[in-house]
Amino acid sequence: MVELLQNWLEQLLPEQAESSWLILCTVVSCVAVVLDVLLRAIFTRLIRQADKTKMLWDDLLLHAVNAPVLAFIWLVAAFALLQILQQHFDIEVLAADNPLPRLSFIIIGAWGCLRFLRRMEEVLVEPDRVSKPMDPTTVSALGRVLRIIIGIILLLIVMQSYGYSISGILAFGGIGGIAVGFAAKDLLANFFGGMMIYLDRPFKVGDWIRSPDKNIEGVVEEIGWRQTRIRTFDKRPLYVPNSTFNNISVENPSRMTNRRIYEYIGVRYDDAAHVEGIIDDVKAMLAVHESIDHDLILMVNLDRFGPSSLDFFVYTFTRTTDWATFHAIKQDVLVKIMKIIDQHGAEIAFPTTTLHLASMPEPTEAQV
Repeated sequence: MVELLQNWLEQLLPEQAESSWLILCTVVSCVAVVLDVLLRAIFTRLIRQADKTKMLWDDLLLHAVNAPVLAFIWLVAAFALLQILQQHFDIEVLAADNPLPRLSFIIIGAWGCLRFLRRMEEVLVEPDRVSKPMDPTTVSALGRVLRIIIGIILLLIVMQSYGYSISGILAFGGIGGIAVGFAAKDLLANFFGGMMIYLDRPFKVGDWIRSPDKNIEGVVEEIGWRQTRIRTFDKRPLYVPNSTFNNISVENPSRMTNRRIYEYIGVRYDDAAHVEGIIDDVKAMLAVHESIDHDLILMVNLDRFGPSSLDFFVYTFTRTTDWATFHAIKQDVLVKIMKIIDQHGAEIAFPTTTLHLASMPEPTEAQV
């Protein structure tokens, strides 16, 4: 192509035959600059219009291909200038069968795919952009897997282009994978444990989790491929291998729908006549409490005869799941129960012991 353009310039400008290569270099450079300026203006206008629409894919595609297309233009111009210089000075910097030009365009394509993935990860977790935003942990995990796949494919293409046998590498990888699997079984167990967390999603970053089987409790900060970092409530980081979650039970209090109030209150035996009225008033108070979920079970009943008190229990659920708000509601409920007991002229019992002494017979004169 370059030879045809140079021959055409020599025929068109025979007086400038010796400097035709310089003219051709200038033309190629000017064309590249014009295309760069023109494409930048076009992309800026298209991106501005795409941001105004509700469609996501046009926005993602334009942001992804913007820089790679401009790089493609300058890469083509660079290789064209290199060919002109090689032909004029009769040197060979880049052989005709060199795979570098083709690989350069493949790398630019892979770069565009990676930019598309990165942009898609950012958009899919934004509630303002999508109606049902995805879990950030899942999106990040899928993005990592896809980037690794693109990187492996690109590496195999480069190796194949420079004469390395991919079949031999794949065969060696199969045999070596068995050996590596035995040597790094714990590492693989953690890897697949991380995969199960990403797929089953028992918890995500930001969730409060605890395990009744292990001394694990805190807020999840990061889910990696080998381990999960949890920040305990005393602000210490706890690093848990992912394989551990395959063998233990995990509670996720962050996903609770309500919080439960379950308390026992004891009244003195001397106030037994007031117990039924107290229970009825406590139940009526909870039935109209604005922070209690009335769609769930609500129970207030005398439950047992304690050693020094008549014990009734309060069993109900709050609407909120926030820990601090729950305790404020619980305090309000308990204070109102104390006031109800006081209004009935009763008292809350505390541990007491009553000692009954048997009457002793009067001593006789002989005993005296």
